Amino acid sequence: MTATATLDRGLTALGLDLDADQRQRLLRHLELISRWNRVYNLTAVREPAQMLTQHLLDSLAAVPPLLAHTGAAPSALLDVGSGAGLPGAAIAIACPTIEVSCVDTVAKKASFIRQVAAELPVPNLRGLHARVESLLPRPWPVITARAFASLSDLVALTRPLLADGGVWMAMKGRRPDDEIAALPTDVEVLRVEPLTVPGLDAERCLVWMRPRPTS
Repeated sequence: MTATATLDRGLTALGLDLDADQRQRLLRHLELISRWNRVYNLTAVREPAQMLTQHLLDSLAAVPPLLAHTGAAPSALLDVGSGAGLPGAAIAIACPTIEVSCVDTVAKKASFIRQVAAELPVPNLRGLHARVESLLPRPWPVITARAFASLSDLVALTRPLLADGGVWMAMKGRRPDDEIAALPTDVEVLRVEPLTVPGLDAERCLVWMRPRPTS
């Protein structure tokens, strides 16, 4: 099956109605990852078909829950430890009304995100080279991370960056009950949302969190 057919089938399974231009830019993102991987270690997954499923469709699986949360209204999202733009670049392509900032401590990875934004192009995507704890405290309504750190570390590093009323949307494999139990008492888990990634036989979930409201 071609990459285009695999992507089309995956989008249908996820219930995502993306136009031809968005689909092409998603595939070009993967092509850029493959090209840069020859020189820089953006991802350990290098086989194109595996990359499409394990990275692209895995990232896109978070889009329907994210749109349900935002109500498809304009919003902003910070992707922490984004690496090759996973899930940030995929979210930016699929959701043009969401301003996506991808932050990574590795300069080449941040440069890669900027290249993706310029070359595809993706005008609502930007790459930031910084440690997340050093970012200026601009409020983000949604902060996400995929394979970045424990839930407690994510919360501790990014709490000053979360907007009032904002949420964390952490992408995880199987339900991380130990990490949930280790969260500080002033953080509440809103829900743990199972994800089904087309073509991937592995557990995935989103952990939605927010600061616990004060009485």
